[in-house]
Amino acid sequence: MISLTSPVETRAHGWRAGVKIGLLCIATVVLFRLDAVFWQGAALVGTLVLYALPGWVFLRAGLGRLWVLWPFVAVIAVYHVVTGDALNGAGIVLRMVTAVALANLVTMTTRLTDMMALVDWAMTPLRALGVNTRPVGIAMALVIRFTPELARKGQMLSLAWQARAPRKPGWRLVPAFTALALDEAEHVAEALRARGGA
Repeated sequence: MISLTSPVETRAHGWRAGVKIGLLCIATVVLFRLDAVFWQGAALVGTLVLYALPGWVFLRAGLGRLWVLWPFVAVIAVYHVVTGDALNGAGIVLRMVTAVALANLVTMTTRLTDMMALVDWAMTPLRALGVNTRPVGIAMALVIRFTPELARKGQMLSLAWQARAPRKPGWRLVPAFTALALDEAEHVAEALRARGGA
């Protein structure tokens, strides 16, 4: 398992998780209030500047994690070009990429323990009502840690296929990837049971 935390220590690492989440919420609301493509583009450029400030290593790590968005960008762009609404499609793409990039910036500069502590604090009212909120925190931690790991293993499966066959794998990787994910989940479940469960 790996964390999404940045390999580079930045000033934002010292900020409280609640402050960063609050700023992310405000920025996302502002993004959805902006209509002009120009301002959407300006917001994306500003976000890229935030990525570049800590240095090249941070910028490369951050942009590498955003690469998973390209299928969504391609589908949205092609659809809007075909329907003759390319300008609106550009705004949607810019808004989506900027919002995800800002959220990624928060996860890269926030330790997983701090994020879990924030979620735990936010669910205090539910605990007062007798709801067991511990599984929610554990589920969140597992999603954050396993998403990049499963993506990496999916890439390895694809590379292994390409090394053995001239054709692209396409849907043929789905059964293998599903089995891999289930196997990983079984190991985690056994580890949780060994530690007292959720």
